Amino acid sequence: MSRSAELFDRAKRVLPGGVNSPVRAFRAVGGTPFFVASAAGCRLTDADGKIYVDYVCSWGPLILGHAHPAVLDAVRQAAERGWTYGAPCAAEVELAEEVRGRMPSLEMMRFVNSGTEATMSAVRLARAATGRDVIIKFDGCYHGHADSFLVKAGSGVATLGLPDSPGVPAALAGLTLTAPFNDANAVADLFRTHTDRIAAVIVEPYVGNVGFIPPAPEFHPALRALCDRHGALLIFDEVMTGFRVASGGAQQRLGVRPDLTTLGKIVGGGFPVGAYGGRADLMRRIAPEGPVYQAGTLSGNPVAMAAGLATLREIARQGFYEALEGRTARLLGGLEDAARRRGIPMTLGHAGSMWGAYFTAGPVRNYADAKTTDTALFARWHKAALDRGVFLAPSAFEAGFVSSAHTDADIEFTITQLDAAFDDTRAR
Repeated sequence: MSRSAELFDRAKRVLPGGVNSPVRAFRAVGGTPFFVASAAGCRLTDADGKIYVDYVCSWGPLILGHAHPAVLDAVRQAAERGWTYGAPCAAEVELAEEVRGRMPSLEMMRFVNSGTEATMSAVRLARAATGRDVIIKFDGCYHGHADSFLVKAGSGVATLGLPDSPGVPAALAGLTLTAPFNDANAVADLFRTHTDRIAAVIVEPYVGNVGFIPPAPEFHPALRALCDRHGALLIFDEVMTGFRVASGGAQQRLGVRPDLTTLGKIVGGGFPVGAYGGRADLMRRIAPEGPVYQAGTLSGNPVAMAAGLATLREIARQGFYEALEGRTARLLGGLEDAARRRGIPMTLGHAGSMWGAYFTAGPVRNYADAKTTDTALFARWHKAALDRGVFLAPSAFEAGFVSSAHTDADIEFTITQLDAAFDDTRAR
């Protein structure tokens, strides 16, 4: 028995499904998940010594790759000064200033410990500011596991084929309305039906939790106009896209300014950090300045702030995003060519270094389209890729990521191995 298999057997006795986050269990692709022993650059080494080129990047935050020297040094120095204070530190202020410099819409912000905390808090603030209870989200978009969001959610919910989660009170679920992504007319219909009840529209500007779905050019401007017309707030969930698709996130790339933004992933350099922020008049409603309560003992802890600062400063280098997007485009071009030569229908897309691939002819504009992907073919391809030393997300409904640690040689290696993996799937 492999070391990973042994660890998984032990894990299943003490952890639900043997994991601490559902998709890691490999249920959607079959087989036993490998357990990581170490990571550096763009490579993972598992408990049995096998090495993989990593395109999961801890589900997005590691835009610099694993154990980047600048981040590692910052974390080490911060930890030597103590790793939690329960009191303010200078790094909180410095990181907030760095974020605001890149995303001017975040006039003020509050650091939290996860993307779920960020989105949950942003919705609470929106409800308090508008005096309304109802929110609109989009089919397949995932905004964390708070009760309000587990209605037609993506990510692991989509991967495991689960219905809306048990344990969510019907009364609370009834306060969440859903519409297809890229369908502004459906959103307009909801506003007409629920006049003066909708507090906010929350959206992943580029969907990343049912694979990768780009917005139609007119979609987000239409959402902005609808929210303005009806007195609702527009919330961009940039937990995944923030500092990943552009230096200023999706809002810079799309040219649309939301009222509130939620962040995670890169803003903590891979540590458990989230943030929510936006217009100063809204954020001043947060305690202790205002009556909307939200707190966290570890929020703004010095080690996580140091990791985030080091990451944001590294990615500010001239040409960083251009080089990363170029490598991502090269990877997808190689996959598209390999699929075309074999007559395999495949739809690929990317923004910056965030990307996705569906085994369907496309186009993929929303969750319903995404569900036409051939999940059985993906599972075989994933296993073949893993055997060849390439780690893709173990789900047909998750985005992939390229880091600055992926070299041109790594991209070429990956194209070669994934090309061959297409042939391996036919032999399975």
